[in-house]
Amino acid sequence: MSTTSGCRAMVQADPQMLAAAETVVSSLNLPRGSSEFGIYNPADGRLLATLPDLTPQEALDAVGQADEAGRRWACRTARERADALHAWYELITHSAEQIALLITLEMGKPLKESRAEVSYASDFVRWYAEEALRPAGSFRDAPDGAPTLMVRRAPIGLAVLITPWNFPLAMATRKIAPALAAGCPVVIKPSELTPLTTFMAVGLARQAGVPAELIQVISTTDAAGFSEALLTDSRVRKISFTGSTRVGKILLRLASEQVLRPSMELGGNAPLIVFDDADLDRAIEGTYAAKMRNGGQSCIAANRIYVQDGIAEAFVEGLTEKMRDVVMGDGLGPGVGLAPLISHQAVSSVGRLVEDAVQRGASLLTRGEVIDGGEGSYFPATVLDHVPAEAELASTEIFGPVAAIQRFTDEAEVVQRANATEFGLAGYVFTENLDRALNVADSLQTGLVGINQGVPSNAAAPFGGLKQSGLGREGGGEGLEEYQETRFYNVARRETERGN
Repeated sequence: MSTTSGCRAMVQADPQMLAAAETVVSSLNLPRGSSEFGIYNPADGRLLATLPDLTPQEALDAVGQADEAGRRWACRTARERADALHAWYELITHSAEQIALLITLEMGKPLKESRAEVSYASDFVRWYAEEALRPAGSFRDAPDGAPTLMVRRAPIGLAVLITPWNFPLAMATRKIAPALAAGCPVVIKPSELTPLTTFMAVGLARQAGVPAELIQVISTTDAAGFSEALLTDSRVRKISFTGSTRVGKILLRLASEQVLRPSMELGGNAPLIVFDDADLDRAIEGTYAAKMRNGGQSCIAANRIYVQDGIAEAFVEGLTEKMRDVVMGDGLGPGVGLAPLISHQAVSSVGRLVEDAVQRGASLLTRGEVIDGGEGSYFPATVLDHVPAEAELASTEIFGPVAAIQRFTDEAEVVQRANATEFGLAGYVFTENLDRALNVADSLQTGLVGINQGVPSNAAAPFGGLKQSGLGREGGGEGLEEYQETRFYNVARRETERGN
């Protein structure tokens, strides 16, 4: 297959959508500070807003306010906490379009995907509003029948939350909602690239009745200073971080000083396996979703696409055609399916990985030319076939719209290749054979597996990785337990004659 040109001329933002999005920004009640930093639109490089660049000491002051508010919040009944979360969910739902516009404006993703993120993010708030009411303890009989054993769950205490830029609303609600449901105060530091969505979401939480001091939002470019100050403070009892494995290891070392409970959702290198007996159309659609959602800027994006020899030619042709036809442009533009990457640095990084793969023997099947990207950070949809295992992108998160395809012959071989990584966040399997699907899913060393679909995450299920992809789980009942301590009471009972 020859190299073909892909994405056509850039699609610009719809003027009405752009005006509506800018109105959302201007309506935010953003704090001011003596030292500030800017937030920029990745589609055109324009300044959107400025925020205070808070110091570590100012962050510690916020810890004090949250800690005090948390003592009162922990005394609220489960029903009161649930009611506040339900009200927050309703406000997010009511403001869904405004939030989606804001996500696209500051993060860049297509508006359709931003709307989907709002729906996904709100699911966590509703889920934990309901989880807050579920029984949080148990009574047990000792084996010898003498004492009564009481198991209680209590709020773990103040939680520090650090969220990434790629899903600015969903990653915030996935952490904040279970913390509030459990009775914990939080200090959240969103990415300095996309903090506006967090400020809007927290503003809605306060309108819903969540005490203002309970959720403290820290805007800062000094991530290292923030982390060192807060994770060594005795008032902090929990750290939840989504980001790179490199940074996660640094935070774990800091957290160990205070023996903090960690939740770490770290890097991925997701394998996606297409067997000969897969439904071809479903495999192409699922692979496209797993690869191209958010322009590939997802920790569970399909990084290594393994296709069995018998279906490879038809699959590669179909996926290449779909990638070639994607419309690239401003996320607020009509019909846009591929928006800018988060930064020019990201564009350079992805480009370097593609060039390395080609130099090592990969076939470049399609890579569109950007006609006019302006100041935006765009990278065209790209398909590489016959990617060698030694290519850097085979062992590194691509975080871009690049489908890197490798061929395989049999099941045992592909499972071994899929597991040959220190990461283990997500994996994907496409096959019409249920036994094979479940056997391969069991064999993959990943925390979650999508079977015949490319978007496996769900608020009702635990999300997290194996190996160096993380610790702990977010979502489901397990996500609530991350913010709770388990306590045990042994209650002595007077012996009585049985049967009386």
